[in-house]
Amino acid sequence: MCVVTVLCLYSQEPAKDTPAWKETQGLPPRAAPNDYQAQAKVGPVTIAADFVGHFVPTATGTPLTTEDYITAECAIFGEAGAKLQLSPSQFSLRVNGKKGALESVPYGLVVKNVKDPDYEPPELKDKEKPSKGGISSGGGGEQPSNLPPVIHIPIEIQRALADRVLRASMAEGERPLPQAGLLYFAYHGAAKGIHSVELIYEGAAGKATLTLQP
Repeated sequence: MCVVTVLCLYSQEPAKDTPAWKETQGLPPRAAPNDYQAQAKVGPVTIAADFVGHFVPTATGTPLTTEDYITAECAIFGEAGAKLQLSPSQFSLRVNGKKGALESVPYGLVVKNVKDPDYEPPELKDKEKPSKGGISSGGGGEQPSNLPPVIHIPIEIQRALADRVLRASMAEGERPLPQAGLLYFAYHGAAKGIHSVELIYEGAAGKATLTLQP
């Protein structure tokens, strides 16, 4: 197993000179609310959502993974021409019925923790390959053979991962409906330990709780 580290390349708030495509855009909404695990009518809109665990689905490629966060894909539907003020901060997640719900976190934190399961690191140089008694560190010493090598991901791949997370995250501000995107919550436990999940919305449209499938 390789230890892979991805740097945070974008802050939650885009810089003033950041091109428009660098802002959060969200995912394409599905055809109807019933295409998601759960739905709730809130005033004039319908909120729908799926729980996807430690995965980060994006518009392209295999879903990314993250060990320290769990993800919900959320969509908001309304009548033609309707708009709604959106923010990830309007959502929280209650796991296993605990009284304290998890607050959503900025995508910039998640970027530091994502991995691409399709990424294959280049072959290690001869001096980094396992040798009898250990793995050469390139510094004259040896590491115990049971320690995985640290893989330094090229900066262009780090940027591509960051773009994928950024583009899939729920957009903010007043947006035309329908809208869809990812919400992130800090959770370090294994997905198999999650027995119940509730997505809580409290925003411009009102309040709602959606029971999702863990």
